[in-house]
Amino acid sequence: MKTIRSRDNPFVKQLIALAHASRERRKAGLSVLDGIHLVRAYVDAQGPPHAIAVAESALVRREVASLLGDCPPQSVNVLADKLMAEASRLDSPAFLMAVVTTPESIVVPSEATLLVLEDIQDPGNVGSLLRSAAAAGIAHAVLSKTSAFAWSPKVLRAAQGAHFLLNIVDGVDVVAFIRAYAGRSLALVPHGAGVSQLYDNDLTGPTAFLIGNEGSGLSPQLAAAASHRVTIPMPGKVESLNAAAAGAICMFEMVRQRIPLP
Repeated sequence: MKTIRSRDNPFVKQLIALAHASRERRKAGLSVLDGIHLVRAYVDAQGPPHAIAVAESALVRREVASLLGDCPPQSVNVLADKLMAEASRLDSPAFLMAVVTTPESIVVPSEATLLVLEDIQDPGNVGSLLRSAAAAGIAHAVLSKTSAFAWSPKVLRAAQGAHFLLNIVDGVDVVAFIRAYAGRSLALVPHGAGVSQLYDNDLTGPTAFLIGNEGSGLSPQLAAAASHRVTIPMPGKVESLNAAAAGAICMFEMVRQRIPLP
C-alpha cells in the first residue's frame, strides 16, 4: 500500500488522464471505475483490479477495509483527499476508484439471446439498458458504432456493475449482424402496418431485442432486417416510452414467458 500526496506522481497523473479523457482510456485499453459500489461489483465478478485509489480519509470505513482485504496490497494507492477529488468525476467525489483492463469481447453465438442498441446517445440510457439485460439473464449486448461508448464512466455508473456480467461488443454494423442472426429478432417500432404487439410474440427461443435512438428510433434498414416488428401497447395518452424503459419491458416479458409455471 502506497501513500501519495503529490500531483506529480505518475499514478496520479495516469488516473486523472484516464478518468477525464476517453481517448486515453481507449489508447491504453483501460477503464476507470468511480465509486466503491462499482469497484466491489468488479472484484466480486472479475477479481482484483489493475490498481486501486482510495482517499486517505476513507481508510477508516468498514466497507473500504473489507474491499481492500480482497485485493493485493501492492495494487492499493492511498491518495490525499484533494487528489481523489480531482480524479473523480462524480458530483460528490468518490472516495475509492479503480483502474481495470477493459474486457475484450467474444464472438456472439448465432443463436444467443441478446440486446442490440442502435444509435442510443444518452449514456444513462445505455447503462440502464445494460443493467436490465443483465438482470433479465441476457449474456450479450451489441452496440452500434453511433451509440454511446459502453465503457465510458457515465455508462459504467448507470449500469451499476452489469458490465461485468455481460459480453459487450462495441462498434458493430448492427444491420449486417441482424441479417446473419439465426434467432428471432424483434425491432421495437411505433404502431403501423405489419407490426404486432410485444405480448403476442413467442420469446421463449433465441431472441434479439433491437432498441433504437431516443428520438428517431431504429433506422429503416435495421427495422427491415429484423424478423419481426413489434410495439408495446400504451393505452395512456403519451407519445412514446423512454428507450431504457421500453427495452426493460421487452426483456422482462421474455423473463415472464420463460419462468416455469408452479
